[in-house]
Amino acid sequence: MRTVFLLALTLSCLAQDFSKLSVEKVAGGFTFTEGPVWSRDNYLIFSDVPENKIWRLASDGKTPYREASNGANGNTFDAQGRLYTCESKSRRVTRTDKKGAVEVLADKFEGKRLNAPNDIVVRKDGHVYFTDPAFGAQADSRELDFYGIYHLPPKGTLQLVAKTNGRPNGIALSPNGRLLYVADSDERLVRVFDVASNGIATNGRTLISQIDGPPDGIRTDEKGNIWVTCNNVALYSPEGKFINKIDMPETPRNLTFGDGDFSTLYVTALKSIYRLQVNIKGSVQY
Repeated sequence: MRTVFLLALTLSCLAQDFSKLSVEKVAGGFTFTEGPVWSRDNYLIFSDVPENKIWRLASDGKTPYREASNGANGNTFDAQGRLYTCESKSRRVTRTDKKGAVEVLADKFEGKRLNAPNDIVVRKDGHVYFTDPAFGAQADSRELDFYGIYHLPPKGTLQLVAKTNGRPNGIALSPNGRLLYVADSDERLVRVFDVASNGIATNGRTLISQIDGPPDGIRTDEKGNIWVTCNNVALYSPEGKFINKIDMPETPRNLTFGDGDFSTLYVTALKSIYRLQVNIKGSVQY
């Protein structure tokens, strides 16, 4: 009964607030924005994939963070403030320390080059999870005959979580780090995996299906709700029940929570960056 009450309360509160949300454009003039993540140093990091750049957006405006980014797509931080990036052109996952030194974490699986790492998340204890689809021309040159979801432990070798028929895209963890969510753009669904204390992810199953458009980015909030970019920004309960949606001026591609209290939602949408105040804080692993 308590679970039902809390779910009903979440649904009613969020539905009411959504009608009052104001969507603000904070930057534009890009080609295809992706991979947003908020730094605790008070700026937004995001990628412009075709332009081969990572950008920094702060109160003083936008500035290039990294030129020649190797087709950077997904980005995230860890608890030490290091930046993790999925480089689609170089087909690898890298980590950049606070002094700017770049380290390659993964570029091959069982001796074959990765397809094109897309999105990434790091658990508080250092376990890394990323997706490896192949879009467009990437599919013509891939060495692996499957799309993959991977786990890289703090110490040890790259592990395959799952092979998928559709292309995995956005990836996120539940607030307690015990569930891993992965969006599948082709099958228009979100899968969930159980994650053990040692970081091993198992028992993959469909949590959300029949999403309105190909799902891309995915995030969770402090209550465990799941935010997904598709034809809009869709919000689901932890049980996978649809709550509400936010229509955007441009097709959204990815999203992240940011600002000092992590209650601002930043959305990368094709050529622009948008933000909106929501009534709940994001779940942050770093």
